[in-house]
Amino acid sequence: MTETSEIIFEALWIFGILAFAISGGLVGVRRNLDLLGILVVGTATGIGGGIIRDLIIGVHPPVAFIHWPYWGTAIAGSLFVFFFHPGLARIRRAEIISDAFGLGVFAAYGAAVGVSEGFDPLTSVFIGTVAAIGGGVIRDVLVNDIPGVLTRELYAVSAILGATVAMTIAWFTGYLVMASVVGGVLATGLRLTSYKMGWHLPKPKMK
Repeated sequence: MTETSEIIFEALWIFGILAFAISGGLVGVRRNLDLLGILVVGTATGIGGGIIRDLIIGVHPPVAFIHWPYWGTAIAGSLFVFFFHPGLARIRRAEIISDAFGLGVFAAYGAAVGVSEGFDPLTSVFIGTVAAIGGGVIRDVLVNDIPGVLTRELYAVSAILGATVAMTIAWFTGYLVMASVVGGVLATGLRLTSYKMGWHLPKPKMK
């Protein structure tokens, strides 16, 4: 990977952290948490998926613990929400949009990283999917919600799509940045479209 590609790759990950931290912070605002609560939920959402990814691929300690731009970005995003949330016209809509961007970036980036680390295709998709949904699961558990991955509109499906596309591109071309961008765009697009259209996976019919 060239130096330029590494910079772009790093920027994508930080953007994903920021998006997830904002979504977590907005959940905290909606739940009327105090400053510390918003910081905890926002930061955990921002870096949680990356920590889970690192634990899976054997990176110890997780990079987010020792690389200050990661946790610094998560804290900054949470503080931004705390101070400027009145300026967000529709908090729920902003929460969904930022969460979708974080989901897309983490899914595609995680899968591309899996390929670059030498994992097989299925494992790479698994890594990307878990990285994408991990922060959201932590967020929902912290605020005592049923994790959105189990109930929301094609949430996990969007992550799996983005991770699969990114893995495929990275596997056959070796272009990790392109894989992350294309996979991330597709995952984000499907997540937002499914939310707007109300698409869900089939549920059991209750008698």
